[in-house]
Amino acid sequence: MTSTVPALGTRTAEGSALQAVLLDMDGTLVDTEGFWWDVEVEVFATLGHTLDDSWRHVVVGGPMTRSAGFLIEATGADITLAELSVLLNEGFEDRIGRTLPLMPGASRLLGELHLHGVPTALVSASHRRIIDRVLSVLGPHHFSLSIAGDEVSRTKPFPDPYLLAAAGLGADPARCAVVEDTATGVAAAEAAGCRVVAVPSVAPIGPADGRTVVSSLEEVDLAFLRGLMTEMR
Repeated sequence: MTSTVPALGTRTAEGSALQAVLLDMDGTLVDTEGFWWDVEVEVFATLGHTLDDSWRHVVVGGPMTRSAGFLIEATGADITLAELSVLLNEGFEDRIGRTLPLMPGASRLLGELHLHGVPTALVSASHRRIIDRVLSVLGPHHFSLSIAGDEVSRTKPFPDPYLLAAAGLGADPARCAVVEDTATGVAAAEAAGCRVVAVPSVAPIGPADGRTVVSSLEEVDLAFLRGLMTEMR
């Protein structure tokens, strides 16, 4: 889904330097990081393999090619990457078709950004088929554009998805606030030169220059995001 990109005049802030907000999806806006792991466990069980729970932190937050490839190599399962990707996407779609819980504060934050006309993008390593299903719940009107993991040559942890989102919104990456829940996503956003708000979901994320760590989206609002830009001066 890509819609008309609003002009930067919609920044709305009195002299605010915030030009756009770029949001991750799984584990950030929707409580689905656990869904992916559960589906991976189920699929590999049908292939006769048991996944080690310690692998969960290896596969979280990255592109499917990386996580699926790792699990194939770790288990020695007799399945191709393409075949496994289909099974994982189908299993995940089935899960979100039954329930799709939002993270605390997600609905409020999206509503506030939309109300104030802040250019907003959804940036995910998930495939387009998954993103479009989730957007139907989040509300596509909340996003000026969305970037899927299977639409870029290099997805997270590379900066490409965030650079593409910023360019699509006509924004300077340094004036974009990114909200992420995994170290992989944080690495991508920081490599793109964005200001990052980390809301860890599965594994801890430590503080760093240009990065703010919070425990929940309940702590994040438009004033908070504008404040990140003020801190740069």
